[in-house]
Amino acid sequence: MRHKTIETVMTREPTTAAVDTGFAELVRVMAERAVSALPVVDADGHLLGVVSEADLLAEESVHERPHTAAAPLHRHAERLRSRGTKAGELMSAPAVTVLPEATFAHAARLMTDHRVKRLPVIDTHGKLVGVLSRSDILRGFLRGDDEIAREVASEVFFRVLGISAVGVEIQVAHGVVALSGQVERRSWLPVVDALTRRVEGVDVHHGLDYGWDDTAVRTPDAMTVDITREPRM
Repeated sequence: MRHKTIETVMTREPTTAAVDTGFAELVRVMAERAVSALPVVDADGHLLGVVSEADLLAEESVHERPHTAAAPLHRHAERLRSRGTKAGELMSAPAVTVLPEATFAHAARLMTDHRVKRLPVIDTHGKLVGVLSRSDILRGFLRGDDEIAREVASEVFFRVLGISAVGVEIQVAHGVVALSGQVERRSWLPVVDALTRRVEGVDVHHGLDYGWDDTAVRTPDAMTVDITREPRM
């Protein structure tokens, strides 16, 4: 099965920051562009890190915290980083990144595991080529029912199985695929089910029948022989 890659939904030519972009400018750009983080790149477009709202808030909040003996030790690291006033000093590095050919599932797993809302997309040379957000991934799953039905017919039946979907009715409602009708062989039923479930963003219900039970061979005396068993010598 072909899976859509994040290259189809990522934001190309995203807004970036340079290492010497100042605190006030970072705040202004994030507010104007309504983004929660900015990739930091060098003059050649190579990704150096990411500066996020959390990084900027750490800079501001440290000055309002009371310096008490009971303060957790981990605040010391935050204080050290908060002394910076430019993107190169405030950014988190190395950044969690993803390649353009990554699948939606892989990107979503990275976001969950690393608790980030946006992923810089880089090429094999480390250059920034885009940014992927959670909303981008969700948008990739939002397809019309007709488009999903066409994908099941073309990808599952024609491209992977090499058969026509004639005789099979494919109905899609709100992302739920319902298959009915008949396929030629019984062995195709679990394959069709598994492949259809691999279409991104769908659930599957099917009442498919089959024309020929190719999982068993019947002998003249009506005995059933399991063709998956090794013959006895």
